[in-house]
Amino acid sequence: MDSNNRKPAEEPQASRRRFVGTVATGLAATAAASTTLPAAAQQDAAAGQPPAGRARDAAARYPRPPFPNQSQPWPGLAGKMTPRPDHGETTYRGSGRLAGRRALVTGGDSGIGRAAVIAFAREGADVAINYLPAEEADAREVVKLIQDAGRKAVAIPGDIRDEAFCRKLVDEAVRQLGGLDIVVNNAARQHSTDSILDLTTEQFDWTFKTNVYAMFWITKAAVPHLKPGSCIINTASVQAYSPSPNLLDYAQTKAAQVAFTKSLAKQLGKKGIRVNAIAPGPIWTPLQVSGGQTQENLKKFGEDSPLGRPGQPAELALAFVTLAADESSYTTGQVYGVAGGAGNP
Repeated sequence: MDSNNRKPAEEPQASRRRFVGTVATGLAATAAASTTLPAAAQQDAAAGQPPAGRARDAAARYPRPPFPNQSQPWPGLAGKMTPRPDHGETTYRGSGRLAGRRALVTGGDSGIGRAAVIAFAREGADVAINYLPAEEADAREVVKLIQDAGRKAVAIPGDIRDEAFCRKLVDEAVRQLGGLDIVVNNAARQHSTDSILDLTTEQFDWTFKTNVYAMFWITKAAVPHLKPGSCIINTASVQAYSPSPNLLDYAQTKAAQVAFTKSLAKQLGKKGIRVNAIAPGPIWTPLQVSGGQTQENLKKFGEDSPLGRPGQPAELALAFVTLAADESSYTTGQVYGVAGGAGNP
């Protein structure tokens, strides 16, 4: 329950240069936030800053269930969600950790991918994003956010279920960015189906083509362009370790991504290329409102986590930056869990 096919607080502390165990403690709400902030960010801003020397309550930081009934056609838009997800638009502050890097992020228009893109750009990277044409409205917002950070933005719409397009995607990103240093395989397909008897071959194929085949095709096309010091980050899921009964096909793909990450890290280690994954728990993204959850599950989404709420995409941003940064030069073949207390990575 995490990324989407496009797909989507307080100033980071000095400790953000360390590989922290929880992304949430690194970001903070800006007191000067305007009324145009995402709903989650407005809530943080209204709450004000915690007393000096004290961290914010992680459980109370963002909206908790019950959530209102809502549904969107696949692939869904972050701008139409209630509450609107927080991707770090008004909260993430960079410190030059990725200055001059060039990144390609699939599903970069919303959800977890959008949070990673915002963070990368504000850390000094130029970014190419991939998304479906139906997500153009979200993608335009992200392009502006990259440009506002003073970085180059490249928008490449298209369906990654097609191998030829995946090769074109990488070639176009390399051409427009002048090279490639970071590849984030984030886009995903998730659709809730209660019984294997109702899981069609078409849906099974759609999920595997998006989540597994595309990751393979894009990575294979990108590796010849990656130099020592480059990295690959795959967005896996807590579903790889604790699969839900209604996500049979999706959970399989996430387990495959974990194995892919660990195996490829061994292949590319001698080339100086690192490969890691992030395994989110329940994250509030368009993936959930466009078929990823039933209406019943959506209403209580995230309530079973130890924090009693779903995570926000912004809470994963620092994990992507940390895995991409030079400080993590000895980290490869690892799965970093940001799951609110669930999962086993």
